[in-house]
Amino acid sequence: MVLKSPNEAAMNNNVRSRNGFQGNGGKKMVRMESGAGRGIKGLRFLDRTVTGKENDAWKSIEKRFAQHAVDGKLSKDKFGTCIGMGAESKDFAGELYEALARRRKICAENGITLDEVRVFWEDMTSKDLESRLQVFFDMCDKNGDGRLSEEEVQEVIVLSASANKLGNLKMHAAGYASLIMEELDPDHHGYIEMWQLETLLKEMASTEDGTKKLNNTKAQTLSRAMIPSKYRTPMSKFLSKTTEFAFDKWKKIWVIILWLAINLGLYIWKFKQYREKEAFKVMGYCLCFAKGAAETLKFNMALIVLTMCRRTLTKLRGSFLSQIIPFDDNINFHKTIAVAVVIGTFIHVIMHITCDFPRIILCPKHKFMAILGDGFNYEQPTYYTLVKSIPGVTGIFMVLLMAFTFTLATHYFRKNVVNLPSPLHRLAGFNAFWYAHHLLIVVYILLIIHGYFLFLTKDWTKKTTWMYLVVPLVLYAFERIHPFFRGKDHRVSIIKAIIYTGNVLALYMTKPPGFKYKSGMYIFVKCPDISSFEWHPFSITSAPGDDYLSVHIRTLGDWTTELKNTFTQACEPQSAQARRGSLIRMETRAASSSYDHSKPSIRYPKILIKGPYGAPAQNYKNYDVLLLVGLGIGATPMISILKDILNHMKSESPKEGTYMQDTSLHSNHSDENRKGPERAYFYWVTREQSSFEWFKGVMDDIADYDRDGIIEMHNYLTSVYEEGDARSCANCHDSEAATC
Repeated sequence: MVLKSPNEAAMNNNVRSRNGFQGNGGKKMVRMESGAGRGIKGLRFLDRTVTGKENDAWKSIEKRFAQHAVDGKLSKDKFGTCIGMGAESKDFAGELYEALARRRKICAENGITLDEVRVFWEDMTSKDLESRLQVFFDMCDKNGDGRLSEEEVQEVIVLSASANKLGNLKMHAAGYASLIMEELDPDHHGYIEMWQLETLLKEMASTEDGTKKLNNTKAQTLSRAMIPSKYRTPMSKFLSKTTEFAFDKWKKIWVIILWLAINLGLYIWKFKQYREKEAFKVMGYCLCFAKGAAETLKFNMALIVLTMCRRTLTKLRGSFLSQIIPFDDNINFHKTIAVAVVIGTFIHVIMHITCDFPRIILCPKHKFMAILGDGFNYEQPTYYTLVKSIPGVTGIFMVLLMAFTFTLATHYFRKNVVNLPSPLHRLAGFNAFWYAHHLLIVVYILLIIHGYFLFLTKDWTKKTTWMYLVVPLVLYAFERIHPFFRGKDHRVSIIKAIIYTGNVLALYMTKPPGFKYKSGMYIFVKCPDISSFEWHPFSITSAPGDDYLSVHIRTLGDWTTELKNTFTQACEPQSAQARRGSLIRMETRAASSSYDHSKPSIRYPKILIKGPYGAPAQNYKNYDVLLLVGLGIGATPMISILKDILNHMKSESPKEGTYMQDTSLHSNHSDENRKGPERAYFYWVTREQSSFEWFKGVMDDIADYDRDGIIEMHNYLTSVYEEGDARSCANCHDSEAATC
């Protein structure tokens, strides 16, 4: 038996902090082989080499058999010596002896004959890999149940290492057995089936003994051996995925189901209500469909406003309701409701203009006067009369405004994907989306008027449109108007402005009195010098314990570009005598003691803020372990979280113990008293090398203060320039930021 000793480094296959990059001129990254794979390589059974001297080998065995056999039978103790194994392989030879006997169903307690030794030898030296693997399996699976426990795998590794004098492999047998079980037992049953190990060993033997490549069938079989059983068939995979989706998204699912149930209930209720009215005799089911859709429209037009009440949602995020309602998905729910509004509007309008109006016009006059006369002041209208009425005119304007607004809110227009000719190019982009959405204020006014001047309903208590809308509209209006009564909370002074390479503007501002927030939240920023109406959201990059506010803004649109240009004019380049990187380090550090707030030496553009508003990341203290993943400038909320953790590290005295110990002591306290997670893994992927300067100071602080290894950083650069490339040199010269 030949066993190959894997490197000891396989046992140290733990997570490490490392930087990876790939780009032009860079070396291709090669996936490291797992410890389990290296361990399994040591289980190669009987690597057979055809020498052409097999007959001579058998003659030697016959001679040794004659020397050690008693009464024509060879005992178990002499089997290893007979086939040429040394004394150190005695235990291994004994296991092999018993496995071959079980395989051939031979009673070998009292020894075996020469013919039986011949059979054993043929099994061991068979050209068929299947046969040799089966011998190995029989050695592992002593009870014959077709399953291997971790202890059985470990025992075989130990025996194999002893037989081949591989002390290093024997020393780490337990670790390798654990890795093999982890690789091949995805269901965590505590055992692996024989076919799984067989598949893997066959693949490894075939790829190492020759240059063969796995075909699709073998590759699929190997993949099947390493995936949980619940994913191996299409049906079980579908059921498992569905169950996992329901378990993961149960908050969204029950809210959507409740919302659909309410819409369906309102529709059916209104449908049945109008089927019992006298007007049904004239307009039929068209009236029922139109009124049912109108009822869902009123509900959804009210509900969609609530999804935009940011202050209210921020407070609700911190309440017990967040345990059952996914407040973080308010934007997606907003879009879903908008689709329902479009569907309801379409049904309502089509039923009226294609069915209800013609039936009213064509209804016999005596029947019309008897049934609908009171609703129309006993004057049978024409089609034009219906269209120019208050409900008709308000309905037309609402449809036009909503169609215009919803179109500009689509992905192609809002993200400026569509290319429009010069006169219409301003209809694409965020600005068009933002201003067009304010036209919905007019829509809501028209909706209230439309719902009040109804033809068939005269009693104001039955005109329910305003009843649906009053609470959401008042709440939303209060949120929009409220900041102006406390305008001093929105006025901030700029402490520092830093313009980094990569078109990133960092603003450091004074914190308004009473301004409280959590890491992960965001604020809206407005610069009146650019626009008096535009507010843009940005994640807060400072920590709650800092005495300043900071945001990092990437120039991706016209407003952010103009903001950067405005501050560029106010900022002067950094002095050439300043030490490279020192100012950047100071400005991006978690602590803010180095700031001098009393130096209004530069006239900055006026900045207003409002907020803070809640975001999913704000509840990070509820978790013991954090996995933070950021792409480019999208890492800003994670930076705030890391700064908050760093501030807690700095605030602790050495006498109080380590961060982890202090966290565990306070684990039973409320969320406000918790120090934070015990571990944080931060993965940051960025395209340009200069991007690392944005938060260089925070990373330096982690290296200086994180002595207990609470934070683990992984920074990845996805594109680099070849050595000597002029762009690489430009990055080096531009690494310093313009500050003011």
